[in-house]
Amino acid sequence: MKPHFPDWYSPETGICHSKHPSVLLPNDPFLDVVSFIFSHQHHGLSALIDSSSGFSISYSKLFPLVNSVASGLRKMGVSQGDVVLFLLPNSIYFPIVFLGVLYLGAIVTATNPFSSVQEIEKQATDCNVCFAFAVKENLIKLKASGIPAVIVPENVDSEPNEFSAFYELIYGNFDPTPMPLIRQQDTAAIMFSSGTTGVSKGVVLTHRNFIAAVELFVRFEASQYEYSSSKNVYLAVLPMFHIYGMTLFVTGLLSLGTSVVVMRKFDVDEMVKAIDKYRITHFPTVPPVLIALTKRVKSVCGNLCKSLKQVSSGAAPISGKDIEEFVQTLPHVDFIQGYGLTESTAVGTRGFNTEKCRKYSSIGLLAPNMQAKIVDSVTGASMPPGSCGELCLWGPGTMKGYFKNIEATLSTIDNDGWLHTGDIGYIDEDGYLYINDRLKEMIKYRGFQIAPADLEAVLTSHPEIIDAAVTAATDGECGEIPVAFVVRKQGSKLNHGAVIDYVAKQVAPYKKVRKVAFVQSIPKSAAGKILRRVLRNSITSSL
Repeated sequence: MKPHFPDWYSPETGICHSKHPSVLLPNDPFLDVVSFIFSHQHHGLSALIDSSSGFSISYSKLFPLVNSVASGLRKMGVSQGDVVLFLLPNSIYFPIVFLGVLYLGAIVTATNPFSSVQEIEKQATDCNVCFAFAVKENLIKLKASGIPAVIVPENVDSEPNEFSAFYELIYGNFDPTPMPLIRQQDTAAIMFSSGTTGVSKGVVLTHRNFIAAVELFVRFEASQYEYSSSKNVYLAVLPMFHIYGMTLFVTGLLSLGTSVVVMRKFDVDEMVKAIDKYRITHFPTVPPVLIALTKRVKSVCGNLCKSLKQVSSGAAPISGKDIEEFVQTLPHVDFIQGYGLTESTAVGTRGFNTEKCRKYSSIGLLAPNMQAKIVDSVTGASMPPGSCGELCLWGPGTMKGYFKNIEATLSTIDNDGWLHTGDIGYIDEDGYLYINDRLKEMIKYRGFQIAPADLEAVLTSHPEIIDAAVTAATDGECGEIPVAFVVRKQGSKLNHGAVIDYVAKQVAPYKKVRKVAFVQSIPKSAAGKILRRVLRNSITSSL
């Protein structure tokens, strides 16, 4: 008797199709994501709201400001195809400047504003950056590279004279100039990710990738609810320099007329106040922030966060216990998880709860137009629903490739266009996906990705360190933390604190090594590959 398979799965090809109807994406080859976003009609009023001051930018003023940035940058010498570095925290100006750069046909490469000078210089050199936007305290980090920069105010009530160049750019009333012809296949951004293995790599994303993210990630999710998107209010705590926050707050939501309340930095008390003050309806977040929210609401006797309709978690795994606590604490909220990568422009899956089906621990159903395969990580053979293997994705959000790295691109995207995620999971009988392990070496610290190879390069540059390896240790508050295994030179007095301090001076704060174990040797395969699983299994006994 032949096994019965659901209609969304093909046993002949091993391909799982989305259960959602396909979405027709624009086929005009000459279309940029900015024009696409502003082509949508809606009834939105306030586009971006600063959470601390309440200062807002209306939808009626949004495109003129974006156009002003594009025209001003052109006047300053930035041209189509030039790369512009963003060294910025969240602010209501981030989306305006980002869209202005893309509308000009230039390319954005964004990084964590806490990145070290060495990290910034490497990214700027790799991408051939010609211009930058940064907050005042980060100008010194750009000094050595000689990259011209405009200082972006963090506070909307900042002294105008100090930020005159920025205000002139954004409110410049420049003579309108014809924008360049931009194709969907043109590069829009180079976002850095550790990918499936190794050091950080530049992920090349096109205008078409972002258009797909707008339609298949953001606009599709909004269409699942009966209420109008223009009445939704989202809280932006997620960093906008990260693909998760970028596809939501910087691009997709602005096509819906949704209000985005922007927090400059995370503070749990301020976050709860903002939710109630602005009657936040939707809160995309990461597990550590979700856990903090749950604890804060439980600790207060009162009706907090009653306006929330949906909370979505992504970027890192969350435990069943933490999910259960959140659902019990805020039972009126629709909790979902989602899955996406920088390499897929955050397009992948989204949770989908119904009255009859609530699978909180799942990362959801495949987004429209997406396909998936579960393959044996050794043989590469496709496996049916219920089987555990590596998740591969196919869809219009898939990156163009890794920047100037053909070898890494070919090892991640196969000849048929399948993106090998490096994550191990399965698809159940209802089409819901679950992730339960990773082939990837990257460490997920508070939702941020850390490439072990980046930290290993820093460690081995120390004159008293012969060899080093970095892996993840589970942490209840942060998700995972980097742990360094270090082989010292004979006779070295190097201690744990000195190693931690040495790395901390050269990397962004979130990348810091949190624990150190001194070992006689690093376990490696016959081919010389670090056996991180062996290291992870030895963490308890080594520390």
